[in-house]
Amino acid sequence: MGKGDKKSKKGKIAMGSFGVSRPNKKKVAAKKKAAPSKKVAAPKKAAAPKKAAAPKKAAKKAE
Repeated sequence: MGKGDKKSKKGKIAMGSFGVSRPNKKKVAAKKKAAPSKKVAAPKKAAAPKKAAAPKKAAKKAE
């Protein structure tokens, strides 16, 4: 009954296995939140006013 014995608790700990003598802990399900909370996004800053484009020069008309 030592570390080499697969059927003993000590042996299962050494091997990293689970069984009758060393039951596996069941993972506890994470508690569900009452309602999924949405992260409130910081209010977006207004876009910087765009500079007015320089008026395009009219193409010279051939007379």
